[in-house]
Amino acid sequence: MSDALTWLQKARPEAMQSYFAFLREAGKSLDPKTRALISVITKVDRQTGAGFRQYLKRALRVGASANEVLDALLMAFPTLGLTKILWAVDQLQQMDLPEFSLERLGGAPAWHEVSAVPVAGTHRFDCDGRGLLVHAGKSGLRVFDSRCPHESTDIHATAAEGSTLTCPKHRWVFDLETGRCTSVGDRPLRELEYKVADGRLLVYW
Repeated sequence: MSDALTWLQKARPEAMQSYFAFLREAGKSLDPKTRALISVITKVDRQTGAGFRQYLKRALRVGASANEVLDALLMAFPTLGLTKILWAVDQLQQMDLPEFSLERLGGAPAWHEVSAVPVAGTHRFDCDGRGLLVHAGKSGLRVFDSRCPHESTDIHATAAEGSTLTCPKHRWVFDLETGRCTSVGDRPLRELEYKVADGRLLVYW
């Protein structure tokens, strides 16, 4: 959320509450993914970078794939035009999200062999263009995308202390036993499915 919007909510709380209530009511028949994709398009139309990044990450979080985001942009070509779509692509490239790498866009989800199974502690792995945090703790293995759900900051294992992970950029704090955000923020780490075969850790994305 931008500083200006935060200020406006404090300055005119009743009006802003009514506005957000209107938006919720207007989109009540849409699933969360569709609502988020529409919001992405509106931010591209207005060319608001912070809003675009916010709603793009929300769309991915509620289940939109990178290809679905691109399809939504291209389907909106008649109203957006090429210039605004290229602006959005520039934003995507600056965010450097692994979902939008050319290698990932061309392939279906698959199992990726990461490493030998870690015994204890928090470990960082880079595998096939994706950063992973693997935590071996009391609850067993947990595998998370290494990017903070706030602004996609790439977090390294050195940011972990015991089962607590703190993003170095804005100090969001996460419980690595569950992935939940326990301080500052309100969104969990993105957890990935894994399996173990012949002593090797494989992760699905």
